[in-house]
Amino acid sequence: MNMAALPEPSGLVLGSSLATENTPKTVVLAGNPNVGKSLFFNAFTGLYVNVSNFPGTTIDVPKGQMDDNTRLMDTPGVYGLSAMSEEERVAEDAILGADIIINVVSAISLERDLFLTQQIIDYGKPLIVAVNQMDEAASRNLSVDLARLEKLLGVPVLPTVAVQQEGLSAVRQAVTSARLGLATPGAPEPKEIKSLEANLAHRMKIYGLRRQYVNALAAQVVTDSTRPGSVRQLLSQRVGQALLNPWVAFAVMLVVLYALYQVIGIWVAGDLVTLTEGKFMLGEDAGMWPGLVPMLQGLIARVFPEGSFLYTVFGGEFGVLTMSIRYIFGVLFPLVLGFYIYISILEDCGYLPRVAVISDGLLNKIGLNGRAVIPLILGLGCVTMATVSTRVLTSNRERTIASTILAITIPCSAQLGVLIALMAKAGGVKAWGVYIAVLFAVLIGLGTILNKVLPGRSTSLILDLPPMRIPNFKNIARKTWVRTMVFIKEAAPLFVLGSLLVAVLQATQMLQLLELTLGPVIKAVLHLPYETAQVFIMGLVRRDFGAAGLYLMADRITQAQLLTCLMVITLFVPCFASATVIWKERGIKEGLTVLAGSWIIAFGVGAVIARLLELFPVLG
Repeated sequence: MNMAALPEPSGLVLGSSLATENTPKTVVLAGNPNVGKSLFFNAFTGLYVNVSNFPGTTIDVPKGQMDDNTRLMDTPGVYGLSAMSEEERVAEDAILGADIIINVVSAISLERDLFLTQQIIDYGKPLIVAVNQMDEAASRNLSVDLARLEKLLGVPVLPTVAVQQEGLSAVRQAVTSARLGLATPGAPEPKEIKSLEANLAHRMKIYGLRRQYVNALAAQVVTDSTRPGSVRQLLSQRVGQALLNPWVAFAVMLVVLYALYQVIGIWVAGDLVTLTEGKFMLGEDAGMWPGLVPMLQGLIARVFPEGSFLYTVFGGEFGVLTMSIRYIFGVLFPLVLGFYIYISILEDCGYLPRVAVISDGLLNKIGLNGRAVIPLILGLGCVTMATVSTRVLTSNRERTIASTILAITIPCSAQLGVLIALMAKAGGVKAWGVYIAVLFAVLIGLGTILNKVLPGRSTSLILDLPPMRIPNFKNIARKTWVRTMVFIKEAAPLFVLGSLLVAVLQATQMLQLLELTLGPVIKAVLHLPYETAQVFIMGLVRRDFGAAGLYLMADRITQAQLLTCLMVITLFVPCFASATVIWKERGIKEGLTVLAGSWIIAFGVGAVIARLLELFPVLG
């Protein structure tokens, strides 16, 4: 194709607005990954958002109001609308059902991004195009002829720098000027194109026409200056290139992931939660402050006598009012907030996609791709938050594998603190060797089995590597707050329901009955004393409760029994908080399957370990 001149476009062009101010309409944001759509969404909705699964999928779709007559919907970042993945199907369905499309493209990758733009035009949807990251393009000595691009596309084109909020108001005002654009020469009519693309041969032909056309179009509007780049640009490029070197990338990845564990697993889950839960909620070592939970218990005791059924349900250790408030605001809120701050920084600086690239080869072996490295490492801090973070994975299949591995094989920081203290009593270095070898074997085995039995196959890692940049504080703060509030709003009702169930079990003596029932099973299967049943029951509520209970009885059991118990409690049912989030993220059916599987694996592995340690007393 002649790159100097484009063929005459076909299709319809409306020179006037397709909507009026008084017509209710649905506007959809569309674009490739990493073009900044979330910044547009937050700015246009004022952070008042509703996040829900798209019908028939597990993909979260943010929705909000631009004004009284305009609903705004975000879509997953995709490179095209081929319906080859769940994200592409969600994006396609949302775009086809929209009244107007705001297509966000990057000024530094127009040749790539305009393929989706042209596809939306070919589908006969009215749109405006926001050319974002204009500042980044300027730093790379790229200039974009926006007037020429608007003429060639046949739709309004506006420049933006979303991280600085530049140009967003103009985009918002231009929504009512959305138009049908100029279709790809030779492409079928909009009413025919979807049915034709269902045929592979036709689809490849149409895609080929569109790709040639977009390449020629981009060549008409983008100019790359030959003058040297700025110091900032050169530094960004060199850092980005260095992080693609396997040795450098691996070393930096270890530092970043270790920092993630330190921040979330040690500082937030340890020090900050000690402050919010221990001092603020429980009043531990807080001077004159008695703690919110004791204050609530005092108020409840004025209405219901202490020790009564209703007092236990509302104000007891697992009470609806006391336990829910304690865990939601004392534990979950700081963990969620800290996690999203850290992840937002990694996203904003452009580093997160590079972590996925480095770890992709290893994770392919267990049915995952490189995106899964963040949830797996984060699980060492808090499995609850790690389960939430599986949302970054591309397919439902991968989220199932990652969530299951997290629930069963990854010990959280609460367990690890007690576990480290107990390992000396369990046999020191030898005990650590057995523990790590068994846990790693279970992880690999479980991932391999799930990879083989689950239908379909995991997706390949396809990522756009954005430029490395200094994070924008305002952008980080906005994204963090929206994500945190959305999660708390979703999780709070489930925690209230779960605490009600546990409180009723305690008030009706069912918890004690469970302990009496589980004791003989533990004795027969794991060769552990009856009293260790309490450890596992406590672990159902929260993992560190179970680990702490084990610490208290560690001197009354043998080294082999202690190591067996540590192994089982790691593989055992995740704590109440994690189980609740698994149900929320994966659904009740899958959640119950994971919980049942954890019992089978934990007791099965524990039974084998107990007998092997009896036959081969390596810990003596």
